[in-house]
Amino acid sequence: MKPLYLSHFTATTCVGRGLVAHLAALLEERSGLAPCQFETVSLDTCVGEVAGVDDECLPPALRDFDCRNNRLAQLGLAQDDFVATTAAASARYGRDRIGVFMGTSTSGILQTELAYRRRDPVTGALPDDFIYATTQNSFSVADFVRRTLQLEGPAVSISSACSSSAKVFGSAARMIETGLIDAAVVGGVDTLCLTTLYGFSSLQLTSTRPCRPFDRNRDGISIGEAAAYFLIERPPAVPWPDAILLLGVGESSDAYHMSSPHPDGLGARIAMEQALVGAALTPDAIDYINLHGTGTRSNDLAEGRAVLALFGEATRCSSTKGVVGHTLGAAGGIEALISALALRHGFMPAGANTTERDPAVPLAYLLHNDAQAPSRVLSNSFGFGGTNCSLILGRADRMAGGA
Repeated sequence: MKPLYLSHFTATTCVGRGLVAHLAALLEERSGLAPCQFETVSLDTCVGEVAGVDDECLPPALRDFDCRNNRLAQLGLAQDDFVATTAAASARYGRDRIGVFMGTSTSGILQTELAYRRRDPVTGALPDDFIYATTQNSFSVADFVRRTLQLEGPAVSISSACSSSAKVFGSAARMIETGLIDAAVVGGVDTLCLTTLYGFSSLQLTSTRPCRPFDRNRDGISIGEAAAYFLIERPPAVPWPDAILLLGVGESSDAYHMSSPHPDGLGARIAMEQALVGAALTPDAIDYINLHGTGTRSNDLAEGRAVLALFGEATRCSSTKGVVGHTLGAAGGIEALISALALRHGFMPAGANTTERDPAVPLAYLLHNDAQAPSRVLSNSFGFGGTNCSLILGRADRMAGGA
């Protein structure tokens, strides 16, 4: 694929709002995970809850979109001048030439859960003020973001579990390549709800402590919530000194099992191989891998086997879910953003909370930040049902031949 320019990006998670907050948490190797106090949930687990979401008020024109997911979407858009930057791009290209591609998993399902508490005691009917199309519907967040940014190009939501907001990069890249659009807003928003918290708990996949991916004693995930956004365009003739480029996208669907990965990470390996092919790179060109790394026994083992088979034991890697939690449909976007920060600021982030490497997965897993500046980073996102996506990002001024 032809490289694309990640001209602007932002994130909001449990560690804070905007790039400065996220860079500080990464450099300090600090986790934002805390014991669950969300809503009426009574579970012994830790989560990555974003502060202040319930205080967000949507504008009157978008009141029908009111739900936790869209409140977090709005909170995320308000950071790092993302709205103003997108407006400037809209003036350059035209509103109808910028697409919106958003990943989400459960979307606004919390709004439905709350509505069920208010059912008519006689008929069971949901309350009249509950609007499925603009809340729980997976397209809701893409529609909301497009309206908020006053864009008129194509809008798409992808809901493929934990690969959702990685796959949006591929969809946007294909539309730009075909000339249907000139730029795109891509990203992901996913929020805490009872369905995911109790659902993952029922599968015995949640940890009672902040998750510790690839640790010898790992025992499950910590669910988080997040909003991440990127503006992607064709690269300028002379890129900025710290320009971050999307170099490759790899996707696969092994459909091995509804909730368990292929034991040898077959689909994961195919996605990584496809990303390398798309970027015209060999495995030794990758300096750092941001692993999917959820913290469960089987997931980390399967991904580790796939990485070892393709990259060997020398490539530095870590999972940053110990910092922000597993943000499900937003995970791909958040971890691509963390990879972009690593490239821009010249370090490789540690796997927070992980203290003892698993000898069954002999990776070059980082227990502490590595000050060596990467030139190219691979970011993995693997979801339920065997839907997998890998992204390759690079810093233009550190690559032979530039962009």
